[in-house]
Amino acid sequence: MAGDPGGGQSDTIEVEWQFDALDLRPVGRWLAGLATGTVSFPLLGAVRALARPMIIQHDTYYDTEDWRIGQAGYVLRVRNAKDKQEATLKALERATAGRAAPKRRREVNEAVDRSSGRWLEETGPVGWRVAALVGRRPLHHVLEVQTRRRPFVLHVGEEDVAEVALDETAIAIDDQNPMRLLRVEVEVDAQWEEALTPLVDDLRRSAGLTPATLSKFEAGVLARGYVIPSRVDLGPTAVSSTSSIGEVADAVIRKHLGALLTHEAGTRLGEDVEELHDMRVATRRLRAAMGLFGEVLPPQFGVLEPELKWLADILGAVRDLDVQLERIDSAPEWHGPWSAPGTAGSPLEELRGVIEREREGARAVLLQALESARYERLSTGLLALAQQGAGRRSATGQLPASSIAPDLLVRRHRAAMKAARRARRSGAAPDFHRLRIRCKRLRYAAEFVADLYGEPATEYAKKIAGLQDLLGTLQDDQVAMERLHALATRVQPPLTRATVFLMGAVAQEARHDSDGLLAGARRKLDVLSGEQWHRLAHRIEAMRMAGAPVETSAPPTAPPTPAAADPRPSPALGPGRLPLGAARNTPPELS
Repeated sequence: MAGDPGGGQSDTIEVEWQFDALDLRPVGRWLAGLATGTVSFPLLGAVRALARPMIIQHDTYYDTEDWRIGQAGYVLRVRNAKDKQEATLKALERATAGRAAPKRRREVNEAVDRSSGRWLEETGPVGWRVAALVGRRPLHHVLEVQTRRRPFVLHVGEEDVAEVALDETAIAIDDQNPMRLLRVEVEVDAQWEEALTPLVDDLRRSAGLTPATLSKFEAGVLARGYVIPSRVDLGPTAVSSTSSIGEVADAVIRKHLGALLTHEAGTRLGEDVEELHDMRVATRRLRAAMGLFGEVLPPQFGVLEPELKWLADILGAVRDLDVQLERIDSAPEWHGPWSAPGTAGSPLEELRGVIEREREGARAVLLQALESARYERLSTGLLALAQQGAGRRSATGQLPASSIAPDLLVRRHRAAMKAARRARRSGAAPDFHRLRIRCKRLRYAAEFVADLYGEPATEYAKKIAGLQDLLGTLQDDQVAMERLHALATRVQPPLTRATVFLMGAVAQEARHDSDGLLAGARRKLDVLSGEQWHRLAHRIEAMRMAGAPVETSAPPTAPPTPAAADPRPSPALGPGRLPLGAARNTPPELS
């Protein structure tokens, strides 16, 4: 419960109602009525309140100068109470005004000993998370909060089900005028939340309490005039059928740079593998955008594309290992009678340990990269590109998107068609890998212009995504086989024979699956020039020929019968004008 800080290490979800009070005496009278154990509530029966000794809590909050912890959605607090010290990393969750619903916040605790000089242990549950978020940046004192707390434990039968805390809080603003708050906090075990809700509602009404919309930390930050920066305003991302090609390029870059920055904190923490995956996807889309709109963007920003590849490769090294671990945990081929899952020293556990150690090394490299001057230059350059924009700095960028985008899209389509013909003929995995890259570029290009061309572009992108997913699974199998071979030959000390046997069996299974996927992929190549492509091609050509916007809600022109077998050049999209230089070198392939 909240009244016993300094108990060691914990990682929990705190469920707590917070109320503002004009006077705490009505709350005391309400609790006195429970002290006899004669007050009953539906679903609870008799409830008894037991007073505990008063506590004086002294809280100090820390963050970096640029609010890295706050921007990640957390606060870092060090609490002194009852001769104990505890560091807490607590999630920020703003309450909804007027609603008496509990907050659910993650709370990670770690006992600290400042006598050692290093009050956060690098391997402690709070220490390693803070280190991942702040890197080399020093922590600064943000806020001092002192609370006189009177805690009461609520009992149902013989069980402690909740704690009601009456808090008189002073927040240091200046030497003469601290900010004062009267608060009532009700922290409950999650399993008792529903049953205790009527009791908390009765307390709120009886004592005249108001749901608190700000935590003590947020109230203090507001009083001191601090502002925790939210996501950087990168500029507008809206696109219409009348937009210039520069405005489209700017919107795409701003959208995906915003995604990259949004997922950086979660990537640093490393607790949700999807955060890293989403950051990696954002780097890929930014690279694709810079390749597609390269001649619209100011030329000095061309150096950013290889830097994005550097970042994507580092993110990809961790992501590949995440995928491998997920497959070990979930794929049935790993869990035969020979693998003895969950058994200490089993082949499966030995292999998992090796991959986890590799992931730890790859993640250490990633964190170093995110703290490097190279990443700082990259992020600064991307911010400058997003905020300066392309539309006002390039003559080409001011041209209508409806006249320029078709030539950009048809290049991607022709490249994908060429790769499809080659893969269909050869049936070789490397050719399907090349096709996967071309499909990814084509899909991203269709998504980038979806606001311009509406539903036909969106539906075509979905079709390509399906083919890309199949090709991606094929590539995952190839990577898995290569990784298993590498592990079997280079890990020191050598793996046991049982583990190598397991790896060989799984590699054989992956090879078998790969052969089946190759056959399936060859049958699905027609989606590149199928019905969705014809609908998109008609929409694009109509807008280009008209030289004016076409309503995206208008029914599409009936498409001609799509080619059933060998893909052919795009209908309706002839060579046309290539004002952006069709013969220019293409950027390196997206990995």
